[in-house]
Amino acid sequence: MRNRYKAIIIVVFLLPLMVYDVIKYFTLPEKIKERQPLVEVQIPKGASLQQVADTLEKKGLIKNAPIFVLWAKGLGIENKIPSGKFKIPVGLTYAQLANYLTHVKPEFVSVTLIEGWPTKRVLDALSKSLHLDRKKMDSLATDSLFLKQFGIPASSVEGYLLPDTYVFAEGISEEQVMRFLIEQTLNIFKSDSVQKRMKELGLTRHQVLTLASIVEGEAMIDEERPLIASVYLNRLKIGMKLQADPTIQFLLPDGPRRLTYKDLQIDSPYNTYLYRGLPPGPINNPSKASILATLFAAKTNYLYFVARGDGSHVFTKTAHEHLKAKRKLNKLRKKIYGY
Repeated sequence: MRNRYKAIIIVVFLLPLMVYDVIKYFTLPEKIKERQPLVEVQIPKGASLQQVADTLEKKGLIKNAPIFVLWAKGLGIENKIPSGKFKIPVGLTYAQLANYLTHVKPEFVSVTLIEGWPTKRVLDALSKSLHLDRKKMDSLATDSLFLKQFGIPASSVEGYLLPDTYVFAEGISEEQVMRFLIEQTLNIFKSDSVQKRMKELGLTRHQVLTLASIVEGEAMIDEERPLIASVYLNRLKIGMKLQADPTIQFLLPDGPRRLTYKDLQIDSPYNTYLYRGLPPGPINNPSKASILATLFAAKTNYLYFVARGDGSHVFTKTAHEHLKAKRKLNKLRKKIYGY
């Protein structure tokens, strides 16, 4: 009888300790982020559970990959481990590590895409900052089936990668990045006001982006974007050639540089000095500001503008006023710069 009471007493006192140990084995330690050292681990998109376990073993976070695989499957988290770059504390049990991987947030990278960048420069920045496969990105940028998903009527994604500063999770795939940027551009065109305005202008989404890319190539001051857009819209309305320098720069393998008379004779549908109307597509990736400035351009009678040399422009209504403004600015430029 005494032995029985002793056994009961032992169970009463030891059971809570055993339960505590079990709970502790599965539960993440408090202030886990303060634990040291931390090991950086990269889990690729689409990695299998075995690949994850092998990576953890190579990094010294576990001693036996097959055992971790069994734990992960037993806990039902084999499909819940995210991809990305993570910092994982050393010294976790298999259960704690499995639990940690389902809750950890990946490292984030900030990428700034400059307005007016051509797609080549955008892809350069993305592939370098996010460690993405540049060949895959180039392939997606010209993949007709991929472009068709977004209703892009062109052979390239040029003009549809909206410039801005973005924060991406490490481990994001090439296609995810491209989809995200394209969707940022397409979202601008979803509002009723934009749809209504496109009908008023008689322009398609692709044409708006094409004209916006020209505005982007010309504008250096935000306040002038709607004015520059108004000049080109006015020229389109009366069938006048756009004569936009950025479209020539787009054709130059050694540009941007000062244009010559020979440059203006390049035979291409993108040469707006030779051909009327809009070029076949965007010449860069315009900002949201340029897209909206094109859609909601200022109401003016301007048909010309000439650069002052400080980033701003002089806008005029007639050829006579334009030539007068050019002569005045040329005199000023010669006085200041000697040419």
